[in-house]
Amino acid sequence: MLGRDPGQRGRVATPLELLFDLTFVVAFGQAGNLLAHLLAEGHTTAAIGGFAYAICAIVFAWINFTWFASAFDTDDWAFRVTTMVQMVGVLVLALGLPAMFHSIDVGHGLDNGVMVAGYVIMRIAMIVQWLRAAKHDPRYRKASLANAVFITVAQIGWVALIFADPTVTVILICSMLLFALEFGGPLIIQHREGGTPWHAHHIAERYGLLAIIALGEGLIGTIASVSAVLETQGWTLEAVLLALAGTGLTFALWWAYFVAPSGEVLHHHRERGLLWGYGHIAIFASIAAVGAGLHVAAYVVEGEATIGPVGALLATAIPVAVFLIGDFLLHSYLIRQFDPFYIWLLLGSCVALALAVYSAALGVSIGWSLLLVVLAPVIVIVGYEVGGHQRLANSLDRALG
Repeated sequence: MLGRDPGQRGRVATPLELLFDLTFVVAFGQAGNLLAHLLAEGHTTAAIGGFAYAICAIVFAWINFTWFASAFDTDDWAFRVTTMVQMVGVLVLALGLPAMFHSIDVGHGLDNGVMVAGYVIMRIAMIVQWLRAAKHDPRYRKASLANAVFITVAQIGWVALIFADPTVTVILICSMLLFALEFGGPLIIQHREGGTPWHAHHIAERYGLLAIIALGEGLIGTIASVSAVLETQGWTLEAVLLALAGTGLTFALWWAYFVAPSGEVLHHHRERGLLWGYGHIAIFASIAAVGAGLHVAAYVVEGEATIGPVGALLATAIPVAVFLIGDFLLHSYLIRQFDPFYIWLLLGSCVALALAVYSAALGVSIGWSLLLVVLAPVIVIVGYEVGGHQRLANSLDRALG
C-alpha cells in the first residue's frame, strides 16, 4: 500500500468507490425521512438536533475514507474487504437513526448505541487501512500512524459513552469533543507532517458525486409531494406545479454547485483542501434537508402535518439558503476572494426565498410558493451565465497565478 501519484493524469473515481457511495444513499434517505417526519409534527428542535448529529457522523466517515482512498487506494483484496466492512458500518448506523431521533423527540436520554456501533465499525476499518499504509510506505508513516492514533482515541471515547450511560447534556458535550478530535486530527497532521498524497481532481470529483447522491433526496421528496396530491386530488395544476418545482429545484441546485470548478485550485493550493472538505458537511446536509422539506410539503398536502404551508416552505427555503451561502463561502475560501457581484446575487436569492414564504402565509398554494423557491438558485445561475462566468474565470486565473 504505497502512496499514489498526486499528479496522475486521468484519475477518476473507481467502481468500488461508487459502490461505497451507494450505502450513503440509504443513510441520507433515513436521516431525511426522520427529519421530515419530525418537522411535519412541529418538533423542530428534535428534528434539527437529530439530523445534525446524524449528518456529522455520516459525512465525516465518508470524508475520511475518501481522502485516504485518494492517497492510498491499491484496490487489492485487503482494501476491498475493509471497504466492505465500512459499508456494513454505514448500514448499521442508518438502522440506529430511528432510535436516536425518537429518544431526542420524547426526551428520554439519547439512544445512540446502534448508531455509534455502526460508526465505530467504520472507523475500526479505517484504523486498519491507516496501519497498512504506515507499514508499507515509510514516506507517510508518521502521518498514517498519527491518523490511526487520533481515530483510535476517538473510538475509545465513543464506546465509553455507550457503556457510561451519562445524561444527555454530557453526551452532547462529549460528542462535540470527540467530533472535534476527529475533525482536528487530520488538520494537525497536515500541518505537522505534510499530509498524504491525495489527488486534487479526484477529490473534487468524489465530492461532486456525493453531492449528486444527496440531490437524489430532492427527487424522492418530489415524488412524495406529487403522489400526495394525486391521492387526494388527482392530476391537477397543483400536482404539475409540485413536479416542476421539485425537479427544477433539484436541477438548479446541481447547476449552482458545479458552476465553480475546484480541482485545479486544490491542485495548486493543497493546504486549503481539508477545510474546504470539512465545509462540505454543511453543503451535503443542506442538500439532503431540501429533499426532506419537499417531503414535509407532501405531509401538508395529505393533511398529516401540524405545521401548515408556511412551515413546509420554511423547511425547504432555509436549507436552500444554507446551500447557496455555504457554496459561495467555500468557493470564496478556496480562491481567497469575495466577489461583490455574487453577494448581490445571493441577496436576490434570499429575497426570492422570503417572497416564497410570504406567499404561503398569504394563502398561495404550496406548488406556486415552491416555484418561487426555485428562483433562488436560478438567480445565481442566470447571473453566472449572463456575465458572472467571465468574472469567475478572472478570479480563477488570479487564484492559479
